[in-house]
Amino acid sequence: MAKQYGFYFDADRCIQCRTCEVACKSTNNVEPGPKWRRAIEIWEGEFPNVTRTFFSLACMHCSKPACEEVCPTGAISKRAEDGIVVVDRDKCNGCQDCFSACPYHVPQFGDDGTMQKCDFCIERGLEPACTAHCPTEALQYGTMEELSKLATEKAAQRLIGPAEPSIFISNKSGDNNIIHNTLVGN
Repeated sequence: MAKQYGFYFDADRCIQCRTCEVACKSTNNVEPGPKWRRAIEIWEGEFPNVTRTFFSLACMHCSKPACEEVCPTGAISKRAEDGIVVVDRDKCNGCQDCFSACPYHVPQFGDDGTMQKCDFCIERGLEPACTAHCPTEALQYGTMEELSKLATEKAAQRLIGPAEPSIFISNKSGDNNIIHNTLVGN
């Protein structure tokens, strides 16, 4: 693979304005219902020691996409030139095996029953709408090499998991297990 694109998310900068959701839906003409990107709240602890963290969730364009492995029709593939995981909706039979296989429960299904998800806006030749419109720059994109350098500067960590998601996360506590456990437990 020539390069792998991914996301960088800074939880400390996210204000859960949901601009990433709106920009994604608008740019990609996503029908009502499915959300290719969604802002989620993560609550941890018990009163009075409660913390709240935000996370902007979309396809993580994993290095080892579990969704691709289980797709019986070959509708899901990982592009060699940039590592973006794409869906050929004409090949999708709507079985939803990809949803069950994805550790982050990212695949979405619309009225036609076929899988849809973030495609990095790469097909349109644009910067991803979610990163272009984030008012606090909490969400950024780039090659994993570029993001690794940014992560080092910000003391961020790559999200861990068997599918090897292509995302770095920075948060106050420095403990990305809270985010990981919440995502996997979704």
